[in-house]
Amino acid sequence: MMIEQNPMDERRKGSAPLDETRLRQRAIGVKLRQMFDEVVNEPVPDEFLDILRKADDKTGDR
Repeated sequence: MMIEQNPMDERRKGSAPLDETRLRQRAIGVKLRQMFDEVVNEPVPDEFLDILRKADDKTGDR
């Protein structure tokens, strides 16, 4: 007696690495968004704001 394999079983075996890859990519994406949000929400240092103000003053003189 020959046992037939279900084609869906073969797809599931092949998709396990794909599922793992997708989960890793999703986790990386979530972490990158968190890091970006942290950087965007950091306050601008006063020294940098002073530099920008001075640059604006110089361009306003023209």
